[in-house]
Amino acid sequence: MKPLYLASGSPRRRELLTQIGVAFRVIGADIDETPLADEPPAAYVERLARGKARAGRGAVGEGDFCVLGADTAVVLDGRILGKPVDEHDARAMLMALSGREHEVLTAVAVEDGGRCDARVVRSLVRFRPIGEAEAAAYWASGEPCDKAGGYGIQGLGAVFVAGVSGSYSAVVGLPLCETYELLGQFGIPCWQNLTVR
Repeated sequence: MKPLYLASGSPRRRELLTQIGVAFRVIGADIDETPLADEPPAAYVERLARGKARAGRGAVGEGDFCVLGADTAVVLDGRILGKPVDEHDARAMLMALSGREHEVLTAVAVEDGGRCDARVVRSLVRFRPIGEAEAAAYWASGEPCDKAGGYGIQGLGAVFVAGVSGSYSAVVGLPLCETYELLGQFGIPCWQNLTVR
């Protein structure tokens, strides 16, 4: 079985891969995450996932192994909402999402040096109405600082979510069904920690 590297600093992605019984090592893969002019959001997340996988492969060097890269974007009215730059930005994002449905696009890519395959998963998240005081209190928690769209569905931000259509794990940061399928195509099984009886 080929070794797997996760090209991501996200603790959520580490938790999700561990959840499905995949052995991996974490590596850094810094790439420019600036959207290209007129780049559709789905193309953007796929480009970044592939770019992270390739950068991770380059960081490790030669050998028979795979690298998994992923990227998530929150999209409202066709516009990508990145990580907030400050409190004003974070609160503005929450108020824009308040009482509305938005898209979450997550791409996952696996690279082995000979090929790089990717999947893009689209989920819809519906927020209940959010008050200004709630948005301020949420910012004060520190949770939204490093989250796309300024919220984390797996944490305190879950109280804003009235419904999800699609993959919950993709909204968290890694679509597990598609990740399972991709890893299988590269000869990396899930449930590695199970004892077969």
